[in-house]
Amino acid sequence: MAIKHYRPYTPSRRYMTVVDYKSVITKTEPEKSLTEPIRKKGGRNSHGRITVRFRGGGHKRLYRIIDFRREKYGIPAKVKSIEYDPNRSAFIALLAYADGEKRYIIAPDGLQVGDTLMSYDIDAKEPEIKAGNAMPLALIPEGMEIHNIELVPGKGGQLVRSAGTSAVILSKEDKYAHVQLPSGEVRLINLKCMATLGKVSNPDHENVVIGKAGRTRWLGRRGHVRGVAMNPVDHPLGGGEGRSKSGRPPASPWGLIAKGKKTRRKRKPSDRFIVKRRSRKKRK
Repeated sequence: MAIKHYRPYTPSRRYMTVVDYKSVITKTEPEKSLTEPIRKKGGRNSHGRITVRFRGGGHKRLYRIIDFRREKYGIPAKVKSIEYDPNRSAFIALLAYADGEKRYIIAPDGLQVGDTLMSYDIDAKEPEIKAGNAMPLALIPEGMEIHNIELVPGKGGQLVRSAGTSAVILSKEDKYAHVQLPSGEVRLINLKCMATLGKVSNPDHENVVIGKAGRTRWLGRRGHVRGVAMNPVDHPLGGGEGRSKSGRPPASPWGLIAKGKKTRRKRKPSDRFIVKRRSRKKRK
């Protein structure tokens, strides 16, 4: 996969880049039976009040129903197409199972149309170790790259689903596997939890340069206004004559520290499953 650059016929085109989808995407229209409408909320709750700032607009989308559980054990599925999904950074793959059912999954990197994938349950004897196959952590060899990892058996994959990401099984102990996540965190996950082999597709997603403000508006994100540019009535950092320093640490409009403060709840029940905390990069 490659990053596509443009001839700079406008100033914003000079740096704008996109992923060259033509080399990957094989179908442009989604499978109609696997789509649902999305109602835009513009960051507003059921009372009509804005609870998430800087949201609104954006291109109309259809939601693609993704199979995060992969519970069709022992039924081979053929990859019919690799498709773009506007709701996520990764590509998705349309699977046609031998029993006639079709489902979408998150496409692993390197998956091709025509490949055959399989899901295995905990009692499988000799599962095929191949990118795109899904199986419990108990059946996956240590050191393998995995994605779409369950936290609760049968609930469906919740971890490592964005483009280009993967986790690694470091070791297995009693009922749990030590899994290193993309953040660097090492977590205990039940060996009965399902995961998919391989790395998530579209690794070049992180290299894309948006290039202009309008492109973020297409994605449904409005401009983020700095606190120091507001009036004192609107933000703790607002006011002052001309460009003035705030004189206090960066904060939210409600006075909460915005940078560096740890927000994870103390004594959270899942703390006992965290072996090593995620690595925090120091700001320069």
